[in-house]
This record gives sequence, C-alpha cells and structure tokens, in this order.
Amino acid sequence: MYDGAEPGKAIAASLGDTEAPLPARKRNLFPHSASAAVEADRNFKLCFGNNAPQSQLDLFTNNQPVK
Repeated sequence: MYDGAEPGKAIAASLGDTEAPLPARKRNLFPHSASAAVEADRNFKLCFGNNAPQSQLDLFTNNQPVK
C-alpha cells in the first residue's frame, strides 16, 4: 500500500505535472524495496533451498514467543 500511496501523494502535490515526482520516487523506491528483497530471498531459501523442508521446521521449532 505504501508503494501506491506515496507516488499518489507526490502526483497530487505536483498540481497536475505527473512526471515531476518520478525521479524522486525512483530514488526512494530502491532503498525501500531492498530490505523486502533480502527478506524474500531468505524466505525463498527457507522454503525451497537445499535444506528444505528442514529449514522451515528449524525456524518453527526455534522460534520463541514475543514477551
């Protein structure tokens, strides 16, 4: 939702110039998406890596409840 709301707010603030906010959006998008890509890669390896499904079982077994 963030990735849709932020460009929408920038376009609305640009008073009709839909191209003006794009360069700033691109600069902000890549750092934001980098952490999501790292997490997705970790999850992919847990589910489909060489150690799957044991890696998933280990995650569930070793997971501690939040206090």
